[in-house]
Amino acid sequence: MEQTPARLVGKPSWLITQLSVHAHRLASDAFAEANARGYHYRILSSLDEFGTASQADLGRRSNMDRSDVVAAINELAEQGCVERTTDPGDRRRNLVSLTKAGEQQLGRLDRVLDKAQESLLEPLTAESRDTLVCLLSELLAHHQRG
Repeated sequence: MEQTPARLVGKPSWLITQLSVHAHRLASDAFAEANARGYHYRILSSLDEFGTASQADLGRRSNMDRSDVVAAINELAEQGCVERTTDPGDRRRNLVSLTKAGEQQLGRLDRVLDKAQESLLEPLTAESRDTLVCLLSELLAHHQRG
């Protein structure tokens, strides 16, 4: 950063943006190792934590656009990680559930993503990492409230 203007280095928005690019690359590379994408991790995590859900609910919980949800679910279904069934209460709606293969894939994704997180946060102590997560969570919650 020695060639970066001081007025940029002093701006949290600039620092967050630069780090975001690096973090995204680390996570994408990690997911690629497991033949997956970040969208897959979002959906599998949501299904694991909250159980069977409609595609619309998965999109809201995972903060994903409807078309991205459909594409990711199609890919996960082809891999046998999720199963789609018609909602008996509303035949126009699909319900998505996690399969045993999906649980195993989620475990693999957790492991590769943990390595990426470790690489990203390597220079920080455990206490600093906790503080960073807390501060970022607080900022995100504030801005999501509008």
